[in-house]
Amino acid sequence: MRLKTLLATVAAVAMSAPMLTQAQVPGQAPTAAPQQTQDVVVDEGVLKPFQIAIAPFSGPNGSELSGVLTGDLTRSGYFEAISPRSFIETGLTLANAPNFPQWTQIGAQAVLYGSVTPRPDNRNDYGFRLYDPYRQCQLVSYQFTATPEQWRRVAHKIADVVYQRMTGESGFFDTRIIYVAESGTELNRLSRLAIVDQDGYNPVFLTGGEEIILTPRFSSNPDEITYMALGKDYSRIYLYNLSTGRRESLGEFDGQALAPRYSPDGSKVAFSIIRGGNTDVYVMDLRSRQLSRLTSDPGIDTSPSFSPDARQIVFNSDRSGTPRLYIMNADGSGQRPISRGGGSYTAPSWSPRGDLIAFTKSSGGRFSIGVMNTDGSGERSLSSSYFEEGPSWAPNGRYIMFSRQTRGGNTNLWMVDLSGRVIAQSGYQGRGSDPAWSPLLDAAPANLGRSQGPDSCPS
Repeated sequence: MRLKTLLATVAAVAMSAPMLTQAQVPGQAPTAAPQQTQDVVVDEGVLKPFQIAIAPFSGPNGSELSGVLTGDLTRSGYFEAISPRSFIETGLTLANAPNFPQWTQIGAQAVLYGSVTPRPDNRNDYGFRLYDPYRQCQLVSYQFTATPEQWRRVAHKIADVVYQRMTGESGFFDTRIIYVAESGTELNRLSRLAIVDQDGYNPVFLTGGEEIILTPRFSSNPDEITYMALGKDYSRIYLYNLSTGRRESLGEFDGQALAPRYSPDGSKVAFSIIRGGNTDVYVMDLRSRQLSRLTSDPGIDTSPSFSPDARQIVFNSDRSGTPRLYIMNADGSGQRPISRGGGSYTAPSWSPRGDLIAFTKSSGGRFSIGVMNTDGSGERSLSSSYFEEGPSWAPNGRYIMFSRQTRGGNTNLWMVDLSGRVIAQSGYQGRGSDPAWSPLLDAAPANLGRSQGPDSCPS
């Protein structure tokens, strides 16, 4: 949801145009000489997908599991699933290797198949094999054990294993997305906190629409989130446990608190407080509830995001007249600008790999999602449209979820990878904004899987 519109509804905020991180902040009289701009690269990467043959798994829900697995790998952009109609060999079993020439004949660079086998304890064994038909060797032999109801989770976990083996990068499929679900009209919009699997299935509403929800974010624990809620006569930051449904306020502050985000270990929350017409960044220790102020300049400082090692924080500020990105040490010292291009920079998000910072940029009447190195160099635009905002990293640091709004006012969740190819609208097809990607889920299936033998393919 466009936050400028929402925050205009918050009363008694002494700023000419109050807003949060993903909205453009109107320029103020510059207090420093304008920075020189740098050229920005629009990345239009080209990648030839890896040709993979995914045979339908045998056993209960085997075909459905294969379909989810195919969807996961295809959405990554690194894989293209060969149509089963072209398969020469059928009836593959875990007891035997495939007939390699029959798979190279149809251009398969990898062959994946498996089975679902019921157990006496009412769980299932989900075994699978991944082969390289050109080198005629086994890449992966693995098995998960879970209940029949968990077959979709298992499919995502299998996709993670395959993705990591083929690309050398961690997968991101066994994850969830927290977001703001939207309904109604532009002037009478209902927002609800919601969560959904990364492929768009199992959406669940967590709030009933009594409050306006903004900027939900995950902790390093995928059961813990924080978000901002605007009621009729209040605004609060909440901590919410997804397993228990317990919600608690971060605290009552002398001013409006907004844009919360956890530290990498989940022990602190950084956020901004609007007080006396000024907006500064604070951090609270969740154990001691000690509040520390990190910025104190006469401008709007907001959207803090920790580096993965928790030693630095990136945030946006209009202290120079135009919203730009700044970095400071975790104690507030060493504040310095890093963004160098023209336009307004907001909503920074530090990659979990530590190498890049994603952001929203508005320039020339358009909005874009981009990335830059942590020193501000190497800025690249990955996606651009009428309006898009709120980048959130996948846990492997290779994909970004964001929201895109059409001129008609509909807002949906989209995903882009670091090559700059907007892969597609996310699996969730409903209206939504402010997405945040969870860490990998390490809960049930309790048995996270076990190898069924050494790989025979050389690395």
